[in-house]
Amino acid sequence: MWNRKLFFEITVALLIILFLHTAISKFLDFKGFVYELNNQPFPNSFTPFLACFIPIMELIIVGCLLFERTRFLGLYGSLILMSAFTIYTCLVLLEVFDYVPCSCGGVVSYLNWTQHFFFNLFFVVITSIAIVFNKDKSLRLEGV
Repeated sequence: MWNRKLFFEITVALLIILFLHTAISKFLDFKGFVYELNNQPFPNSFTPFLACFIPIMELIIVGCLLFERTRFLGLYGSLILMSAFTIYTCLVLLEVFDYVPCSCGGVVSYLNWTQHFFFNLFFVVITSIAIVFNKDKSLRLEGV
């Protein structure tokens, strides 16, 4: 039988790596990130807000996940953000938009849209499980 505390800790570590990597990638290639946002099927007037909001939100989530006191908030933030990305990817796959937008940066840029969807879905599922494990008071262990 697998250890729930270990699953929780691995999930938190994976989320920290994911969001730290994606936020840093966006800041390191900010011009490219803005270009990609402008190629998305929503109005370009959203770009200035999203260009700042997304990487800053990713870093806030990382900060929350790093500390035990705010970890639960970080998990919920992760779940909300990854769910939004997953829904968006699903809409691309369902051809809801007139054209297929540019791919995302970082590791995900090497994935096609179907792989991207399952990558995101994986993080939604493991984050949901980690939240359930952490919600049940009888499952809370020292340090979790």
